[in-house]
Amino acid sequence: MEVLSSRVLLRPADFERSRRFYVDVVGLRVYREFGSGDHRGVVLFTGGGFLELSGRAPEPAGEKLSLWWQVPDVDAEHERLAAAGVEVVERPVVKPWGLREARLLDPDGLLLVLVQVPEDHPLRRDVR
Repeated sequence: MEVLSSRVLLRPADFERSRRFYVDVVGLRVYREFGSGDHRGVVLFTGGGFLELSGRAPEPAGEKLSLWWQVPDVDAEHERLAAAGVEVVERPVVKPWGLREARLLDPDGLLLVLVQVPEDHPLRRDVR
C-alpha cells in the first residue's frame, strides 16, 4: 500500500465549539472547508497529516484516542494554551523515554499530547 496522505477524522459533540478550539485557540491552519449545516466540515493542517472535523458524535471519543503533536517548544505551547483556558492534564515534564511532554484536553475531553524532542535525544541521531 502506498499512502499518499492521511488524516484523523474527529466527530465532535459540537462542531462550532471544536472548530473554534482547534482554529482560534490551538492555532491550526485551515486546509479546506466543505458542506453546510449538519454536513459542514473542516480539514486542518497538523504537520505531516491532517485533522478533519465533520459530522457529530453523541459521545466523546474517549480514552482510546489521543492526538500526538511534536512541537518546537512544549513549554511555550503549554503556557499559551493554559492561558487561553485549555484544560491541563499534565504540565510539561520529561518522561522516562526522554521526551518532554505536556497533556491537555480538547472541548470533548480528547487528550492532546504535545511533545518536544530534546536536542540530545536518540530520535535526533542518524541511526543509519
